[in-house]
Amino acid sequence: MIVGLIIACEVAFWVLLAAGLAFRYVFRMPRLGLALLLCEPLLEVVLFVVSAIDLRYGAEPDWRHGLAAVYIGFTVGLGHSTVRWADARVAQRFAGGPPPVRPPKYGRARAVHEWKVAGRWTLAALVAVALLQAAVWYVGGDGETDSLRAWQSRMLWVIGINLVIAGSYTLFPKSGPKSGPKSGPNGGPNGGSEGGPDAGSEREPAKMR
Repeated sequence: MIVGLIIACEVAFWVLLAAGLAFRYVFRMPRLGLALLLCEPLLEVVLFVVSAIDLRYGAEPDWRHGLAAVYIGFTVGLGHSTVRWADARVAQRFAGGPPPVRPPKYGRARAVHEWKVAGRWTLAALVAVALLQAAVWYVGGDGETDSLRAWQSRMLWVIGINLVIAGSYTLFPKSGPKSGPKSGPNGGPNGGSEGGPDAGSEREPAKMR
């Protein structure tokens, strides 16, 4: 039942997202669209309550209850950014909004972006760890909690991997492409004579966000 409810919550998440954005931008009913989007957190509440009731009435905690906690955590940590991602693209397509901002590719800006991404994943994992720990306490010392502990270990790995990725962009920043002067028919850059106004200049790489 828990796995089926997780699948239903995931399907409902995308259905509510699509309906909310459609009413907001296609049908020009922003209040109704916003109301549908605000219903998203109710899905996690339902899943949390059902999982707690299942454990309360004697169900042995297993990987399915752990998966439910992880799903809730990742929806909390990543759901808002997913909604913003979809909102920007639908707004551009149907409401004449600006093009979605692309993440930076190089240098310090890319490192900052990676730390923000790592922060969202870390938040998701920490929420999952907290819910798993609450489930362990809820079951009590006499219950079988190895599967819940195993999910906690996996979430710590998720945090570690994201911190390593973000740290690598900080310690080893990615440099943008550099285009040197091109020699033209007269031997100078861009077809000009050597020593002209464009001699020795370099084009600054395009900056994303």
